[in-house]
Order: sequence, then structure tokens, then C-alpha cells
Amino acid sequence: MIRIIAMLAFSLVLINKSYATDYYIHPQGNDNNTGLTAMAPWQSLSKASDQQYQPGDRLLLAKGQQFYGKLSLNQQQGQLNKPIQISSYATSDSSEQFAYIEAGNNNAALSIINSSYIEITELALSGTTATPKSKPKNSKVKPMRLGVLVKATQPGDYQGIVLKNLTIKDVFYHQVGFQRGDKEVKTANGQQSYGWGIRVINNLKNASISNLTISNNTVTNIAHTGIKFTSKYQKISDIRVTHNEVTHTGGPGIQLSGVKNGYFGHNLVNYSGSNDDSRKWGRGSGLWTWSSDNILIEHNEFSNASGPGDSAGVHIDFNCSHVVVQYNLSTNNAGGFCEILGNNFNNAYRYNISVNDGHRVKGVEGAFQEGKIFWLSGYQGQHKTRKGPFNSYFYNNTIYVDESIETKIAIDKRADGILIANNIFHIVGKSKAVLGDQYVADTANSSVAKNVSFENNLYLKQDNWPEKVMIKDSNPIYGDAQFLNKGGLTKADYTPTNITLIKGKGINIMPLANDAVGLKVGLKLQKDILNNPIGKQPSLGAIEVR
Repeated sequence: MIRIIAMLAFSLVLINKSYATDYYIHPQGNDNNTGLTAMAPWQSLSKASDQQYQPGDRLLLAKGQQFYGKLSLNQQQGQLNKPIQISSYATSDSSEQFAYIEAGNNNAALSIINSSYIEITELALSGTTATPKSKPKNSKVKPMRLGVLVKATQPGDYQGIVLKNLTIKDVFYHQVGFQRGDKEVKTANGQQSYGWGIRVINNLKNASISNLTISNNTVTNIAHTGIKFTSKYQKISDIRVTHNEVTHTGGPGIQLSGVKNGYFGHNLVNYSGSNDDSRKWGRGSGLWTWSSDNILIEHNEFSNASGPGDSAGVHIDFNCSHVVVQYNLSTNNAGGFCEILGNNFNNAYRYNISVNDGHRVKGVEGAFQEGKIFWLSGYQGQHKTRKGPFNSYFYNNTIYVDESIETKIAIDKRADGILIANNIFHIVGKSKAVLGDQYVADTANSSVAKNVSFENNLYLKQDNWPEKVMIKDSNPIYGDAQFLNKGGLTKADYTPTNITLIKGKGINIMPLANDAVGLKVGLKLQKDILNNPIGKQPSLGAIEVR
């Protein structure tokens, strides 16, 4: 009887094991091994890529070891509560946190194709060492190199991909010393081959990628974009990008095209648009959206974006709706703070702090756009008539610009629906109106934007809002908010100490006339940028005075 019970127990273990097998890989292993223990590991990434994994299985790479090539997960299907996991395992001779994959001559260090419920953790990925493969003849697709590629190439619904606790660094297509042409940085997104950190791509109508999480990763020293999403038909949806550190990217830090329902929170993006390597593109906002819907961008820090065009902290490119930018700190970004382009509907910047943004000067060091602290543009693509944006909400932001910067503002006469209220414009130096300059400059005439609600903003002095801007504040307030530490680089530095000027002096924000929608997430907030409760009558600026 005891023997029968023991046999049944052993059978149950085998059944469970078939759905949760650990596989090990070490450069000193052997592909003829079983791979089932750390004492008998596989050796190569190609062997690991050929395995068909079951829900709950784990592939473990030896920490401190360097693997060359590509780990490819193609048509691998985990389950909601049993994802296929790829991670690192500790060895007796290494105290390092990660295993390393160097892409070498491959297009990616790690690719996830037509797969669901895959969890990738504790790996370091790069792509720098080998001469790239030549572009296939008659191919219109630019070859690229990536840290991680997630892609749909066949019809299907793919979901549940998790990328967390990864280090992705030094990803380039070309070798050290490659020189880009002077005009390359002026092309939309670049026309040559680049390295990318993480790319998620789905350009199929009959496929979807959803419920994707990218969190707690470090992405640094990348030829182009750090984290990028691309879909022609908004078939990438329900994504969360949180607590990532993205630095020194040659293009944008984070960029999304064709995304529906996305949350971007608590990320740190620094030195996007970097040109510290001749292989980098050299232009890019901290984060920007295109043709995307229902996107919340909050509690991030965007700093030191550079480049001759764009390169704001966050900018909303054309064809977007319901993109809300709130609770962010934006500092020293060459292109500016608020940028909303054409054919955009019901987008908002609110309760953000901007410090010395928009310092770029057109014509200086190759710049083809002015840096602008506030820019509404009707641009919706070359060779298309300018249109909108529509129903742009801009309220309770705190903007500080020191005397070294001439602050610039541009508003397209085609803008329809503008709300500007409860902001603090603490501009120490000069201000001026400029024309929008997205490739082809806007034209000046007597036309003005429509459906404008512009009132109750605080200015340090009367010329903070330039006289030549087409719209005016109907009820301006003048005075010094007396920030706690002017010129500082933390949110708390911009706590107003002039209580009587600030406290309770805001107005409640209502939908614009002829706007039956407002914002999907609502116009009224309960907390300020520092998580202080907002009173029944809000204060001015991003920090609620108590």
C-alpha cells in the first residue's frame, strides 16, 4: 500500500514537472546535455531557442557569463498564471546580478515573436561587437539591431509579455567611428540603420499585442530610441511602462506610434537626442506620442533632451486623442515643455513643473526649430493642410525660466479649443512670439484661434506673455510666487511661499464650449504633483499651498 502511494506521489511530481521544467545554459556546457540541472547545462543560445517550452517552464542563464548570438522565442505560449520565464541563475564562481547576451551579428540579442505570456528578467543585453549583415537585395526594410524585439508576424492575439529588471546598453548597428550625414538628423525618425533598446512592432490588421509590461529596466547608450512601440492600426494596446531609467539615447527616450490604452509612469528619461557618439541620431524628445489614444503620462522626470528639432520633455505628435501629461518634472529640454501638433483631440498638460525648457535658438548650432515653452501647431504631416489641434487643456502647471533664456511661444491660428488657466509663468528674462516651424513655418496673418478660454494665470511680470501672441489672458495675475529654491531641479523646489498670492486663487476647470467630452480621465484632480490634497478651490500652479 505504501509503495502504491509512493508511486502515485512520484507520478504527480512528474505531471507537475512537465509543466514547470527548469532548463540551464552556461557557455561551458554542452548542447548534448539534458539542460535540466546546473551540473548538465546546455551551451548555446541556438539550442535554447530550438526548445518548445511549456507553461511554467524556466530558462536560466548563468550569471556573470557572456553569451554571443540571439535568444529567439518564436511561437512560445505560456499561460496567465504560468508564464514561460527567462532569467539568470547564480553560480558558485560569480556574484554578478545578470547573465549577458551580446547580439553580435544578429538583429537582436533577444526576440519574442508571435508569443504570449513570456516573462524576461535579470538579463543584460547589448549589441556592439560585429560587422552587421548586409541589407538583402531589393529590400525596402532598413536592417536594425535591438536589445529586445517583440513582434507579431502572423495573425493572432498575443499578450502577457513582461520585460523587467533588464539592463540594455550599448546597442548600435554600425561600428565605432561611423559618421552620419549632416542631413540625417533632419529626416523624420532617421533614414539609416540604427540600434534600438526595446521595440514592440505589430503592423498587421489581424494581429494584436496587448497587456504588455515594461518595468524597472535600465536602457542606456542607444543609437536611436530607448523604448519604442510601432503599430499601423492601434493594435498594440493596454501597456504599462513604469520605473524605467532611460539615458543617453540618440533618439527619443520613449516613443509610441499607434498605441491604444497606455500608462507611462515613474520613468526617468535623461539626455535623449544625445549626439555623444557619431552613430547616434542626435535628436529626440524624452517621450512622444503619435496616432495614439487614451495615454496617461505621469510622475516621470524628463531632462536634458537635445537636438535641432523636437526634443521637448514630452510632445504630442499629430493624430492623437486623450493623451494626458500630468505630475511630471521637465527640466532643461532644448525643444521646450508643451508641444501639441495637428489633428489632435482632447489632450492635456496639467500639474507639471517645467524648469528652463525651450532654450534652443533657431539657426544656432544647426537648429531648424525654435525651442518653445508653449506650442500648439496644426502640422499633421508634410503636404497636408494644417488642422487643429482641438480642445487642448493646459492648466495648473508651474513654469520657471531663468534670465539666460528668451522664452518663446507659438500658437497656430487653426487651433480650435484652447484652455489655459491657473498656471504660474515665472519667466525672469525676455519673452517673444514666434511662428510654428514644423519643417515649413506657419504664416502670420490676422486670423486667431477659435474657442479660447484663457484666464487666471500668474505672471512674474506683464511681458511674460508676449504681446504679439494672438490670444490674451482675460484676467491675468501678477506677482512673485517666491519659490522655495528657484533654479533647483526637484519638484519641491517650486513650492510657493507667497501664500496669499497662490492659495485658493485658482478657478475650477470646466469643459471648453462645444466640447462634450473633456478628458476621459476627468478634468478635476484630487491630488497635486506632490500628492497633497487639492482644496475645493485650487491654488495656482502645480503645488497646492496649504
